[in-house]
Amino acid sequence: MLTSLEISDLLLIERLSLEFQPGLNVLTGETGAGKSILLDALGFVLGWRGRADLVRAGAAQGAVTAAFALAPGHPAAAVLEEAGIAPEDDLILRRVNTAEGRKTAWINGVRASGDTLRRLSDTLVELHGQHDDRGLLNPRGHRQLLDAFAGLEAPVTACRAAWRARTKAAAALTAAEERLEALRAEEDFLRHAVDEVARLDPQPGEDATLDTDRRRMQAAARIGEDVARAAQVMGGEGAEAHLADAMRWLEGAADSAEGRLDPAIEALGRAMDALAEAEDGTRRALDAMAFDPHALEAAEERLFAIRALARKHGVVPDDLAAHGVALADRLAALDAGAADLAALRAAAADAADAYTAAAAALTEARTGAASRLDAAMAAELAPLKMERAVFATRVGPSDPGPEGADMVEFTIATNPGAPPGPIGRIASGGELSRFLLALKVCLTREATGLTLIFDEIDRGVGGATAAAVGRRLADLATGAQVLVVTHSPQVAALGHHHWRVEKRIDGGTTRSDVVPLDPAARVDEIARMLAGDTVTDEARAAARALLHG
Repeated sequence: MLTSLEISDLLLIERLSLEFQPGLNVLTGETGAGKSILLDALGFVLGWRGRADLVRAGAAQGAVTAAFALAPGHPAAAVLEEAGIAPEDDLILRRVNTAEGRKTAWINGVRASGDTLRRLSDTLVELHGQHDDRGLLNPRGHRQLLDAFAGLEAPVTACRAAWRARTKAAAALTAAEERLEALRAEEDFLRHAVDEVARLDPQPGEDATLDTDRRRMQAAARIGEDVARAAQVMGGEGAEAHLADAMRWLEGAADSAEGRLDPAIEALGRAMDALAEAEDGTRRALDAMAFDPHALEAAEERLFAIRALARKHGVVPDDLAAHGVALADRLAALDAGAADLAALRAAAADAADAYTAAAAALTEARTGAASRLDAAMAAELAPLKMERAVFATRVGPSDPGPEGADMVEFTIATNPGAPPGPIGRIASGGELSRFLLALKVCLTREATGLTLIFDEIDRGVGGATAAAVGRRLADLATGAQVLVVTHSPQVAALGHHHWRVEKRIDGGTTRSDVVPLDPAARVDEIARMLAGDTVTDEARAAARALLHG
């Protein structure tokens, strides 16, 4: 229940403090006095999106504080706990708007977001504005209203999940079919390419190894003949033989040379040792450079084959093996495609069946709820002087969607024997207001802890009908809290608490104020509503008659 509302420097209000009570609270005043400002202020502190220019001209900031009393187990407690705020019996919301447009909010002294305020407001306040009947005129909103009446949030959520699963499964199947179709278009190429790469069997790094071996063998082929000739010249029939002859000759003459040939013989020995070392190194080099000409040919052929296949597939030689694996994977996907498609088709069929079942359950629930809503509306319309009107909720098939496959439309017949039709074409303005009141009563009957606010719900009606609307609002306020902005004296007279909204001009500045009315002032206000600017004794007498029933 809303217990108090404090407003400072907001629109035409400089400072205002209101204390609200259980029961029917009515707010009256002349057109333009600022009654809607109170609703704007309440909407602001509850996080609703509204007008941006809220701060009073010349003020640095505007602020609204609203206090609510929460009964044990109030739905607001769950929202508070989710936001990390400890629930208390008293809930105090405060929101500030600076002249620059910055908004800051607190819940029980804890900083809070606008989203948290809005989620709280769903558990605290139900506002029915003077243009709410537009929702009744739009059949697109009727299904949501019926679902709200029936409390179908859980099955609707389940249906949405089933719809998402069906959509996802269908998309997976379509994507797999498209992939398989693309693979089938290149099946011949894939099989040939996979076989071609598999037969060649290239290895990572093989291109560099083959190139190195080829260059080595090519170099050996170029210098091998010269190295062999050098080895031959140094060998037993070449320089080695001549040096051996020279050594033999010198050693034979040494005895007669009295030592003069000894240095030459020693140098020649050293030369023969060096020649032997050179010949041995040359022979080893020849052995190392030896190769099979067929091996060079084979290396060149494989190197050229790897590079040609790499060019053909647009990859570097070292990536050819991995490319072959990728081609093989695509071919395996093609070969396994039929089995995969079968599994995806089964999954899509299961998801479609699950959605159909969820949608069918919703249809059944909505059909039953439609009957209950029609009965509830019949009970509500009679006290509103519409006992002959027939409200009927039609539930028919529609294109499947996230919230089922139903079309819901509210229809009425205002005269006996007349065929039912859409509300917008059948009901007059006053009838729309009463249908709206009846429907809102039905929709909020199970809600607990809500403050119901009606903004000129009685427009378009007068006399006995307005009195009937007032009585229904008063009945609705029994054990609850209802706030009504009204221009109807019949409705105002039935209020348990009465405030008048006044506008005054002081020093060129326009301000709005809200004044609680005592019994005498209340008589004058209702007399004004009956008579206009000039309040007569007769109007006061009529006002007293209304107040005393």
